[in-house]
Amino acid sequence: MDHFNAFEILDGNRDSGMVILGDHAMNRLPARYDQLGLPAAAFERHIAYDIGVESLCRSLSARLGVPAVLGGFSRLLIDPNRGEDDPTLIMKISDGAIIPGNHPISAAEWDNRIATYHRPYHQAVGETIASVAAASGKAPLVLSLHSYTPAWKGVPRPWHAAVLWDTDDRAVLPLLSMLRAEGLVVGDNEPYDGALRGDTLYRHCMVTGIPHTLLEVRQDLIGDAAGISEWVDRLAPIFTAMNDDPALHRYQIFPSRTGPYA
Repeated sequence: MDHFNAFEILDGNRDSGMVILGDHAMNRLPARYDQLGLPAAAFERHIAYDIGVESLCRSLSARLGVPAVLGGFSRLLIDPNRGEDDPTLIMKISDGAIIPGNHPISAAEWDNRIATYHRPYHQAVGETIASVAAASGKAPLVLSLHSYTPAWKGVPRPWHAAVLWDTDDRAVLPLLSMLRAEGLVVGDNEPYDGALRGDTLYRHCMVTGIPHTLLEVRQDLIGDAAGISEWVDRLAPIFTAMNDDPALHRYQIFPSRTGPYA
C-alpha cells in the first residue's frame, strides 16, 4: 500500500494565537485510486481542489510565522469540509463531471475513506488549534482559506473575495471592513452561505467558542505567483491587525443557524 499523508502541518509560532487552515489546498490522490477513473485534466479543475489556496496558505504561514494545516488529498476522494454524515461527503458528480471511482461505492470503502483520510485531517486540525491555545493562553483566531471560480454556469461572479460565516461575527466584521476599505467587492455569505452543520469551522470553532472566519478568494486573482504575492501583501497586515485585537481571543459560544448542537 502506498504511503500517503492525509494532511501537512506547516510549523509556526504556537504562541501567536493564530491558525490558518486549507481544507481543499491539494489535488492529490493515493496511487491505488487510479485517479478515480477521471482524466488527469480533471485534477486541474476546481472540482478537485481550491486553486491557488495551497500557495496562499504557505506564503501567509511563512510571512506571519504562524502554523497552518493543509488537507493532503483531493476533495474528489472525500471532502474534509463536510461532516461525516453529510451525503455530499463523497461526490458522485461534480460540476458536470461524473466520478467513476465514487459510484458505486461500498459502505466499507466509504468508512475506509473517513477513517484513513477525513479523520486524520481533522485530528491534525484539532490538535494544532489546541496546541496554539495552550501556548498562547487564549482562544486562537482560526482563518480558513478557500477559493471559488470566476463564473458559475456562465454567469460572472463580481466579488473579488467572500467572507462566509454562521453566527459568530467577531472575526467576520473586521475582515469585511478592512477588505472593503481597500476598494474590493466582498461577498457577505455569497456566493456561498457559511452555515454548514458539521463542516470544519462548525466542528472545531462554533461548538467550542473559538473565533473564526472563512475567506474565499476568486481563483483568477490567485492563479499565479503575482496574484499570490498581491494577496499575501494584502492579507498579512489585515490578519495581523485582527490577531492583535484582544476581543478576538475569547471563548464564546454562538448558536448555529443550522440548528442545535449534537
